[in-house]
Amino acid sequence: MSAQPRSDAEPRGGAEPLIEAKSLSRVFGHGANTVRAVDDVSFTLGRQEVVSIVGESGSGKSTLARLVLRLLDPTSGTLHLSGRDVTSLKGRDLQAYWRDVQAVFQDPFSSFNQFFTVRRLLNRSLRLAAAGSAERGETLMAQALEHVGLSADVLDKWPHQLSGGQRQRVMIARALMLQPRILVADEATSMLDASLRANILNVLADLRRDYDMTILFITHDIGQACYVSDRVLVMSQGKVVEQGPTDEVIFSPRHEYTQRLLADVPRLHENILD
Repeated sequence: MSAQPRSDAEPRGGAEPLIEAKSLSRVFGHGANTVRAVDDVSFTLGRQEVVSIVGESGSGKSTLARLVLRLLDPTSGTLHLSGRDVTSLKGRDLQAYWRDVQAVFQDPFSSFNQFFTVRRLLNRSLRLAAAGSAERGETLMAQALEHVGLSADVLDKWPHQLSGGQRQRVMIARALMLQPRILVADEATSMLDASLRANILNVLADLRRDYDMTILFITHDIGQACYVSDRVLVMSQGKVVEQGPTDEVIFSPRHEYTQRLLADVPRLHENILD
């Protein structure tokens, strides 16, 4: 069984999308070694919306995230932020974009400079935030840490002195200090145990509620996607094979690939209904 992606890929409420990707593609290699990591992908991301991109390793979801973050240039297609074409931003314009669009990645340990304390790590991010005075910077750091459930005591700790969950919370706080409009969470819970995963998912939900933040959540775990998302996009071999409101994708999957992902989470339907 195969199916075309659902047409209901619009942000909730019918408002103008915050992010709009049109026919994005990214090709690596040449000739016989060509790989279409992202192949003609279009989607929107609305204000205060959580959209999950789900797929197995190699599906293209993380490459798509890097295109949205402008860490990679697309081979073809366009990307718009609030109607503005941001596909080819460079220099200061790109830095300004990164204040609006921040990321939390898979491995919180490798995201740290191991020779920096948490305070120094966060201070470097404050340069991009243009926080102003040192006092203002300290306030931003304390507020961001408090929001992710950490005390200011962690500021003078080294990365190896923190647990995996604490390191990931610091990385979320680092992004939060810039007060971005969009947070891209790329497999942000995949290296954590079950209890820590749930904790980080709840932090992300709080950010949407308390900061009116829009979140693009990248995951191989369709169960996590169901927990946090308004809409789900399912990717396979670089293409979006299915997308739509979370409950429709979960309870009425059209594509065999989506059905297989759901079959790997046998209690998902019961857990949603409980």
